[in-house]
Amino acid sequence: MDLSYTDEELAFRDEVRAFMRDELPKEMSDKIRLGDELGKEGQEKWHAILNSKGWLAPNWPKKFGGAEWNAVQRHIFEEEAAAHHAPRIVPFGLSMLAPVLQKFGSKEQQDYWLPRILDGSDWWCQGYSEPGAGSDLASLKTRAVRDGDHYIVNGQKTWTTLGQHANMIFCLVRTDPDVKQQEGISFLLIDMNTPGIEVRPIILLDGTHEVNEVFFDDVKVPVENLVGEENKGWTYAKYLLTHERTNIAGVGFSQAGLNTVKRIARAEMAGGKPLMANPHFAARVAQVEIDLKAMATSNLRIISAAAAGGAPGVEASMLKVKGTIIRQEINDLARRAVGPYAMPFASEAIEGSNEALPDPHEAGPVAAQYFNNRKLSIFGGSNEIQRGIIAKVMMGGGQ
Repeated sequence: MDLSYTDEELAFRDEVRAFMRDELPKEMSDKIRLGDELGKEGQEKWHAILNSKGWLAPNWPKKFGGAEWNAVQRHIFEEEAAAHHAPRIVPFGLSMLAPVLQKFGSKEQQDYWLPRILDGSDWWCQGYSEPGAGSDLASLKTRAVRDGDHYIVNGQKTWTTLGQHANMIFCLVRTDPDVKQQEGISFLLIDMNTPGIEVRPIILLDGTHEVNEVFFDDVKVPVENLVGEENKGWTYAKYLLTHERTNIAGVGFSQAGLNTVKRIARAEMAGGKPLMANPHFAARVAQVEIDLKAMATSNLRIISAAAAGGAPGVEASMLKVKGTIIRQEINDLARRAVGPYAMPFASEAIEGSNEALPDPHEAGPVAAQYFNNRKLSIFGGSNEIQRGIIAKVMMGGGQ
């Protein structure tokens, strides 16, 4: 595999850099760099900027309004977006639901929902996890009972990311309780404004509101909002999860994080040598950089193959495991690099004491990122579950 960019790819990289320089609002990139909340308005603004350029849906086919970029173009864009501190687009509609609709949805569903994802009419969230069904997702208990032209939905979802902003949710629901768990699940599209839906916030340790509980009490959902066939939802769920796991790898964001760690560690700190002079720390940085380069190559190869033949298989699990380990290691290195300046809520006690850092503001988001990204090895299917999938497939047991 030739890892050098062609002239056309270098020209595309220059185009992306110019776009980031000219179109990415400075106040937006500053918020991302400092770890501040972008908020719904900011997310929607960046969504609209990318959509006006035609770059919002890089992996969608052109017939659905996407850019239909190849793997290298997507890799370049992700690298440059992370390097310029661009917001990460909320993935639920664009990168998770849309591939399912494009492969399994009806023509009517594609014609209605896909344009609304692009123009921002709908903000989607994901209704998968339940209090008793996380990594063991097939044990979900939220029920949907057919009643004429509607399904009546009752149950609860949890850890619903940004559900407080969403007007739509795609849900896995149990439509046949009398068969094998995986065979009685369906995939429904539900309007969050329907009577009987309640969203309750889950406040995280750092005081932020990122995730929610969602309750369904006799919620009526039109039958036409069923994606594909009834009781075939597990097939669609697995297809969606392969796309989610590939996205979790986050090569571009890992590279940007590693660059920050190296910049801090190479600076001469007050009263001492650069942290990179410590052989143990330098060895950890070198190892994670080696791992990241290897994963970036694998990521290019896997998404290239997926572009030619649909969703990746067990390779998505491999990327998810390795990608989350790398990102968490980089978070830990950043926390160690800034030391006590990473302490949350201690700015008054150490005011002015972090002036030796290349950028005193770099310490701000370190602790929040470290703790928040502990979840990476859990959501999208825990790394323990992914290792089991890998072992099963590689040892000839099927998928």
